[in-house]
Amino acid sequence: MSRGVQEGAARREAARDVVIGGQTLPWWIAGVTMFALILFVGLSMVRAGPGPVPSTSGPVQQGLPAAGLATGGAAPDISNMSPIEAADRLFNRVMQATSSGDSAQARAFLPMAIAAYQRARPLTLDGLFHLSMLNRTAMNLEAALDNALEILERNPDHLLGLAAAAEAAIELGELDEAELHYRHLADVYEGERQAQLPEYDQHSLIVDVLKQDAERFLAGR
Repeated sequence: MSRGVQEGAARREAARDVVIGGQTLPWWIAGVTMFALILFVGLSMVRAGPGPVPSTSGPVQQGLPAAGLATGGAAPDISNMSPIEAADRLFNRVMQATSSGDSAQARAFLPMAIAAYQRARPLTLDGLFHLSMLNRTAMNLEAALDNALEILERNPDHLLGLAAAAEAAIELGELDEAELHYRHLADVYEGERQAQLPEYDQHSLIVDVLKQDAERFLAGR
C-alpha cells in the first residue's frame, strides 16, 4: 500500500472516530471549501424573519416557512414536494445542523438526504455537487468521487465538479488524481468563473476560493 493511500485511510478512520465520539463531523476536516459552504448555507437559513427557504439548486421555493428549518424537532414535511425539492430541503437541514454543531441531527438526516437525491435523479450539475458533498460528509468517499466525475462527464471544466473530485481523491489518498483535477481547475478558473452558471452564483463563497485551494495543494506537490 502506498504512503498516500495509508495516509488517506488513516484520515478516514480518524474522521469516523470523531463522528462516533459525537464531537464534530467529517465536514470540519474538509478544508476551506467545505467550511465556506456551511457558513453560506447556515447563515442564509438562520436569517431572521419569515420568508421562503433559500434553495441551493434552483429558484427560491415559495411558501416554505423559514421556521420549518429550525434545529431540533420533527423532520421537515416533504410529503407535498417534488423529489428535488425534498432533496434540497434535507440537504439544507443537514447543512444547518452541521453549521450549528448538532452532529446528532446531522447524522440522522444525512442518509435521508443522500437517498432523496438518488430518488430525484436525473440530477442537475448542482444536484450532483450536493450529493457528492453529502457522500463525502458521510465518508462514502468512493461515491463522492463518482458523483463528482458525473459532473465532469457533462462539463469537464465545471469548477465545483473539479474541486469535489479533487477533495474526494485527497481523502481517498489518490493524490495524483487530485493533482490532475486541481491543475485543470487552476488552468480554467479565470475563464470558467465568468460563466453565468446559477450554481456558481449560489455557491459564490466556495467558488471564490477554489483557485486558492488548488494552488495551496499544488504548492505542496
